[in-house]
Amino acid sequence: MRLTVFGATGGTGLQVVRRALIKDHRVTAVVRDPSRLPADLRDRAGDGAALEVVRADVMDPGAIEDAVKGSDAVVTAIGTREGRTPTTVCEDSTRSITAAMGAVGERRFLMVSASGFANGPGDDPLTRYVVKPMLLKPMLKHAFADMARAEDVVRASGLDWTIVRPPRLTDGDGKGRYRAAVDRNVLGGFTLARADLALALLDHAADPSAIGHVVSVGG
Repeated sequence: MRLTVFGATGGTGLQVVRRALIKDHRVTAVVRDPSRLPADLRDRAGDGAALEVVRADVMDPGAIEDAVKGSDAVVTAIGTREGRTPTTVCEDSTRSITAAMGAVGERRFLMVSASGFANGPGDDPLTRYVVKPMLLKPMLKHAFADMARAEDVVRASGLDWTIVRPPRLTDGDGKGRYRAAVDRNVLGGFTLARADLALALLDHAADPSAIGHVVSVGG
């Protein structure tokens, strides 16, 4: 599978790149600053290599058309680093990526969102009625609002989309497994290693039954 990954220097995007290469996929990593990629990945990139690094401004659809052209799936793991002030990073980058994909005729798109703002079926009562609405949403209201708008962009894109909602993400090697629920939350899925989120993204990128659905994942 040929993948294009946006946000490839972030914690989740970097794991997607690494796990995809382990699985012998071909990866185009779109980054603003290639020097932020770890040296071992920069050394693997080059003509004919499984990893291609493209320096481009994700907010410019025309600048990223070549990066998404020919991809079997495009993954965005772009997010804001500061969730307590107003932001449009997720919304604007998602709009740009989907526009670029539409311009070159590519279809499969996966966006990393968050389960924290979506309280509903699958949550236990404490999480659904207390933790999410009374704690998480007030604390991260700007980041969550940005993600919600980005999800709306995805749904309206006309692409073969899947929105993946993880819980609080952790670093480390992960367990090599995850739990998933379609169009509902994962009961008790409070944390997930970024490495395991990367596995979930790769699995669902290749799963046509996930098209047009929100997939929540947890540990």
